[in-house]
Amino acid sequence: MSLSDNPDLQPILFMLFLSFYMVTVLGNLLIILAVSSDFHLHTPMYFFLSNLSWSDICLISTTVPKIIWDIRTQSRVISYAGCLTQMSMFIIFACMDGMLLTVMAYDRFVAICHPLHYNIIMNPNLCAFLLLASVLASLVDSQVHNLIVLQFKYFNDIEISNFFCEPSQLLNLNCSEMFTKIIVIHIIGVFFGLFSTSGIIFSYYKIISSILRIPSTEGKYKAFSTCGSHLSVACLFYGTAIVVYISSTASNSPENSVVASLMYTVITPMLNPSSTA
Repeated sequence: MSLSDNPDLQPILFMLFLSFYMVTVLGNLLIILAVSSDFHLHTPMYFFLSNLSWSDICLISTTVPKIIWDIRTQSRVISYAGCLTQMSMFIIFACMDGMLLTVMAYDRFVAICHPLHYNIIMNPNLCAFLLLASVLASLVDSQVHNLIVLQFKYFNDIEISNFFCEPSQLLNLNCSEMFTKIIVIHIIGVFFGLFSTSGIIFSYYKIISSILRIPSTEGKYKAFSTCGSHLSVACLFYGTAIVVYISSTASNSPENSVVASLMYTVITPMLNPSSTA
Protein backbone atom coordinates (compact mmCIF):
# COMPACT_ATOMS: atom_id res chain seq x y z
CA MET A 1 0.00 0.00 0.00
CA SER A 2 1.39 3.41 -0.96
CA LEU A 3 1.62 6.24 1.52
CA SER A 4 -0.34 8.51 -0.81
CA ASP A 5 -1.97 8.26 -4.24
CA ASN A 6 -1.68 12.00 -4.83
CA PRO A 7 0.83 12.47 -7.70
CA ASP A 8 1.74 15.96 -6.46
CA LEU A 9 2.97 14.49 -3.17
CA GLN A 10 5.27 11.89 -4.72
CA PRO A 11 8.32 14.19 -5.16
CA ILE A 12 7.86 15.49 -1.60
CA LEU A 13 7.63 11.97 -0.17
CA PHE A 14 10.67 10.92 -2.21
CA MET A 15 12.83 13.75 -0.84
CA LEU A 16 11.42 13.33 2.66
CA PHE A 17 12.25 9.62 2.95
CA LEU A 18 15.60 10.10 1.23
CA SER A 19 16.44 12.79 3.80
CA PHE A 20 15.30 10.55 6.67
CA TYR A 21 17.48 7.75 5.39
CA MET A 22 20.58 9.88 4.84
CA VAL A 23 20.29 11.57 8.24
CA THR A 24 19.82 8.24 10.01
CA VAL A 25 22.70 6.46 8.26
CA LEU A 26 25.17 9.35 8.53
CA GLY A 27 24.22 10.16 12.13
CA ASN A 28 24.57 6.58 13.33
CA LEU A 29 27.81 6.12 11.37
CA LEU A 30 29.23 9.19 13.13
CA ILE A 31 28.34 7.62 16.49
CA ILE A 32 30.10 4.38 15.53
CA LEU A 33 33.14 6.29 14.26
CA ALA A 34 33.33 8.43 17.39
CA VAL A 35 33.06 5.45 19.74
CA SER A 36 35.63 3.38 17.85
CA SER A 37 38.17 6.23 17.52
CA ASP A 38 38.02 7.71 21.04
CA PHE A 39 39.54 5.54 23.77
CA HIS A 40 37.60 7.41 26.46
CA LEU A 41 34.35 6.17 24.91
CA HIS A 42 35.31 2.50 25.22
CA THR A 43 32.80 1.95 28.01
CA PRO A 44 29.80 -0.42 28.27
CA MET A 45 27.30 2.38 27.63
CA TYR A 46 28.96 3.45 24.37
CA PHE A 47 29.63 -0.17 23.40
CA PHE A 48 25.88 -0.85 23.45
CA LEU A 49 25.15 2.52 21.85
CA SER A 50 27.42 1.77 18.88
CA ASN A 51 25.75 -1.63 18.41
CA LEU A 52 22.35 0.07 18.62
CA SER A 53 23.52 2.41 15.87
CA TRP A 54 24.46 -0.56 13.66
CA SER A 55 21.06 -2.10 14.34
CA ASP A 56 19.28 1.17 13.53
CA ILE A 57 21.11 1.46 10.20
CA CYS A 58 20.13 -2.09 9.28
CA LEU A 59 16.55 -1.61 10.51
CA ILE A 60 15.86 1.46 8.41
CA SER A 61 17.67 -0.13 5.44
CA THR A 62 15.12 -2.96 5.35
CA THR A 63 12.22 -0.58 4.63
CA VAL A 64 13.13 2.92 3.46
CA PRO A 65 15.20 2.06 0.33
CA LYS A 66 12.27 -0.02 -0.94
CA ILE A 67 9.88 2.87 -0.18
CA ILE A 68 12.11 5.29 -2.09
CA TRP A 69 12.32 2.87 -5.02
CA ASP A 70 8.55 2.36 -5.05
CA ILE A 71 7.93 6.12 -5.08
CA ARG A 72 10.48 6.61 -7.85
CA THR A 73 9.14 3.81 -10.07
CA GLN A 74 5.47 4.15 -9.04
CA SER A 75 5.43 0.43 -8.30
CA ARG A 76 4.14 -1.29 -5.16
CA VAL A 77 5.08 -4.85 -6.07
CA ILE A 78 7.39 -7.07 -4.04
CA SER A 79 8.19 -10.70 -4.78
CA TYR A 80 7.30 -13.57 -2.45
CA ALA A 81 10.99 -14.20 -1.62
CA GLY A 82 11.62 -10.49 -1.27
CA CYS A 83 8.69 -10.10 1.11
CA LEU A 84 9.81 -12.95 3.36
CA THR A 85 13.39 -11.62 3.32
CA GLN A 86 12.24 -8.12 4.24
CA MET A 87 10.05 -9.46 7.05
CA SER A 88 12.85 -11.64 8.39
CA MET A 89 15.46 -8.88 8.35
CA PHE A 90 13.01 -6.40 9.83
CA ILE A 91 12.16 -8.67 12.77
CA ILE A 92 15.83 -9.38 13.47
CA PHE A 93 16.85 -5.74 13.68
CA ALA A 94 13.64 -4.48 15.30
CA CYS A 95 14.03 -7.13 18.01
CA MET A 96 17.72 -6.22 18.28
CA ASP A 97 16.74 -2.60 18.89
CA GLY A 98 14.33 -3.63 21.62
CA MET A 99 16.80 -5.96 23.32
CA LEU A 100 19.62 -3.41 23.19
CA LEU A 101 17.36 -0.71 24.64
CA THR A 102 16.63 -3.11 27.51
CA VAL A 103 20.33 -3.85 28.02
CA MET A 104 21.10 -0.13 28.00
CA ALA A 105 18.44 0.43 30.67
CA TYR A 106 20.17 -2.21 32.81
CA ASP A 107 23.51 -0.49 32.20
CA ARG A 108 22.06 2.84 33.42
CA PHE A 109 20.54 1.06 36.43
CA VAL A 110 23.93 -0.31 37.46
CA ALA A 111 25.68 3.02 36.82
CA ILE A 112 23.24 5.05 38.95
CA CYS A 113 22.22 2.55 41.63
CA HIS A 114 25.58 0.75 42.05
CA PRO A 115 28.23 3.23 40.87
CA LEU A 116 31.06 1.80 42.99
CA HIS A 117 30.57 -1.68 41.53
CA TYR A 118 29.84 -0.55 37.97
CA ASN A 119 33.15 -1.63 36.44
CA ILE A 120 33.02 -4.99 38.20
CA ILE A 121 29.41 -5.78 37.22
CA MET A 122 29.54 -4.42 33.65
CA ASN A 123 32.73 -6.25 32.73
CA PRO A 124 33.64 -7.07 29.10
CA ASN A 125 32.47 -10.68 29.44
CA LEU A 126 28.99 -9.65 30.60
CA CYS A 127 28.74 -7.02 27.85
CA ALA A 128 29.66 -9.60 25.19
CA PHE A 129 27.17 -12.09 26.67
CA LEU A 130 24.33 -9.53 26.69
CA LEU A 131 25.05 -8.61 23.07
CA LEU A 132 25.16 -12.27 22.02
CA ALA A 133 21.92 -13.00 23.88
CA SER A 134 20.26 -10.07 22.08
CA VAL A 135 21.37 -11.41 18.70
CA LEU A 136 20.22 -14.96 19.44
CA ALA A 137 16.82 -13.80 20.74
CA SER A 138 16.33 -11.73 17.58
CA LEU A 139 17.18 -14.69 15.34
CA VAL A 140 14.75 -16.95 17.23
CA ASP A 141 11.95 -14.38 16.96
CA SER A 142 12.56 -14.00 13.21
CA GLN A 143 12.66 -17.73 12.53
CA VAL A 144 9.43 -18.38 14.45
CA HIS A 145 7.62 -15.82 12.29
CA ASN A 146 9.16 -17.28 9.14
CA LEU A 147 8.07 -20.81 10.01
CA ILE A 148 4.49 -19.67 10.61
CA VAL A 149 4.24 -17.61 7.40
CA LEU A 150 5.71 -20.45 5.33
CA GLN A 151 2.77 -22.62 6.42
CA PHE A 152 0.29 -20.37 4.61
CA LYS A 153 -1.11 -22.06 1.52
CA TYR A 154 -2.34 -18.98 -0.35
CA PHE A 155 0.20 -16.19 -0.65
CA ASN A 156 -0.10 -14.81 -4.18
CA ASP A 157 -1.52 -11.59 -5.67
CA ILE A 158 -2.46 -10.16 -2.30
CA GLU A 159 -2.37 -6.64 -0.88
CA ILE A 160 -0.47 -5.81 2.29
CA SER A 161 -2.08 -2.96 4.25
CA ASN A 162 1.20 -1.28 5.02
CA PHE A 163 4.16 0.27 3.19
CA PHE A 164 6.35 -2.81 3.79
CA CYS A 165 5.98 -6.49 4.68
CA GLU A 166 5.04 -5.80 8.28
CA PRO A 167 4.90 -9.08 10.27
CA SER A 168 1.48 -8.59 11.87
CA GLN A 169 -0.03 -7.70 8.49
CA LEU A 170 1.39 -10.85 6.91
CA LEU A 171 -0.04 -12.95 9.71
CA ASN A 172 -3.45 -11.39 9.03
CA LEU A 173 -3.47 -12.59 5.41
CA ASN A 174 -4.65 -16.12 6.14
CA CYS A 175 -7.96 -16.22 7.98
CA SER A 176 -7.93 -20.03 8.22
CA GLU A 177 -4.85 -19.95 10.45
CA MET A 178 -6.50 -17.85 13.15
CA PHE A 179 -5.30 -20.04 16.02
CA THR A 180 -1.72 -20.00 14.76
CA LYS A 181 -1.86 -16.25 14.22
CA ILE A 182 -3.08 -15.68 17.77
CA ILE A 183 -0.27 -17.85 19.14
CA VAL A 184 2.40 -15.91 17.24
CA ILE A 185 1.10 -12.41 17.87
CA HIS A 186 0.09 -12.85 21.50
CA ILE A 187 2.47 -15.46 22.92
CA ILE A 188 5.67 -14.79 20.97
CA GLY A 189 5.04 -11.04 20.84
CA VAL A 190 4.15 -10.86 24.52
CA PHE A 191 7.18 -12.97 25.49
CA PHE A 192 9.72 -10.71 23.80
CA GLY A 193 7.79 -7.50 24.41
CA LEU A 194 6.99 -8.23 28.04
CA PHE A 195 10.54 -9.33 28.78
CA SER A 196 12.02 -6.15 27.31
CA THR A 197 9.47 -3.68 28.65
CA SER A 198 9.46 -5.20 32.14
CA GLY A 199 13.26 -4.99 32.20
CA ILE A 200 13.14 -1.30 31.23
CA ILE A 201 10.33 -0.50 33.69
CA PHE A 202 12.09 -2.27 36.58
CA SER A 203 15.41 -0.57 35.78
CA TYR A 204 13.87 2.89 35.69
CA TYR A 205 11.82 2.23 38.80
CA LYS A 206 15.09 1.59 40.64
CA ILE A 207 16.79 4.52 38.89
CA ILE A 208 14.05 7.01 39.81
CA SER A 209 13.99 5.74 43.39
CA SER A 210 17.75 6.32 43.65
CA ILE A 211 17.55 9.76 42.02
CA LEU A 212 14.82 10.91 44.43
CA ARG A 213 17.13 10.10 47.35
CA ILE A 214 19.80 12.49 46.02
CA PRO A 215 19.67 15.62 48.24
CA SER A 216 20.70 18.29 45.71
CA THR A 217 18.62 19.37 42.72
CA GLU A 218 21.77 19.61 40.60
CA GLY A 219 22.67 16.02 41.45
CA LYS A 220 19.18 14.82 40.52
CA TYR A 221 19.32 16.63 37.18
CA LYS A 222 22.79 15.28 36.40
CA ALA A 223 21.77 11.71 37.21
CA PHE A 224 18.55 11.84 35.19
CA SER A 225 20.22 13.56 32.21
CA THR A 226 22.35 10.45 31.65
CA CYS A 227 19.27 8.35 30.88
CA GLY A 228 16.59 10.82 29.75
CA SER A 229 17.31 10.44 26.02
CA HIS A 230 17.37 6.65 26.28
CA LEU A 231 14.04 6.62 28.10
CA SER A 232 12.39 8.84 25.46
CA VAL A 233 13.60 6.64 22.58
CA ALA A 234 12.55 3.46 24.41
CA CYS A 235 9.05 4.84 25.08
CA LEU A 236 8.64 5.92 21.46
CA PHE A 237 9.89 2.59 20.09
CA TYR A 238 7.83 0.31 22.33
CA GLY A 239 4.78 2.57 22.40
CA THR A 240 4.39 2.64 18.61
CA ALA A 241 5.32 -1.06 18.23
CA ILE A 242 2.60 -2.02 20.71
CA VAL A 243 0.09 0.15 18.81
CA VAL A 244 0.93 -1.73 15.59
CA TYR A 245 0.36 -5.15 17.14
CA ILE A 246 -2.81 -4.13 18.99
CA SER A 247 -4.29 -2.41 15.93
CA SER A 248 -3.55 -5.48 13.80
CA THR A 249 -5.87 -7.57 15.96
CA ALA A 250 -8.38 -5.03 17.29
CA SER A 251 -8.93 -2.79 14.28
CA ASN A 252 -9.41 -3.12 10.54
CA SER A 253 -8.13 0.41 9.83
CA PRO A 254 -4.72 0.27 8.12
CA GLU A 255 -4.03 4.00 8.60
CA ASN A 256 -3.34 3.66 12.32
CA SER A 257 -0.93 0.81 11.71
CA VAL A 258 0.90 2.73 8.96
CA VAL A 259 1.42 5.81 11.14
CA ALA A 260 2.67 3.72 14.08
CA SER A 261 4.93 1.70 11.78
CA LEU A 262 6.48 4.90 10.44
CA MET A 263 7.29 5.98 13.97
CA TYR A 264 9.23 2.91 15.05
CA THR A 265 10.74 1.95 11.68
CA VAL A 266 11.81 5.40 10.45
CA ILE A 267 11.58 8.05 13.18
CA THR A 268 13.06 6.08 16.10
CA PRO A 269 16.28 5.05 14.26
CA MET A 270 16.69 8.69 13.21
CA LEU A 271 16.27 9.90 16.82
CA ASN A 272 19.07 7.70 18.12
CA PRO A 273 21.97 9.93 16.96
CA SER A 274 20.10 13.19 17.64
CA SER A 275 19.13 12.19 21.20
CA THR A 276 22.69 11.21 22.09
CA ALA A 277 24.36 14.25 20.50
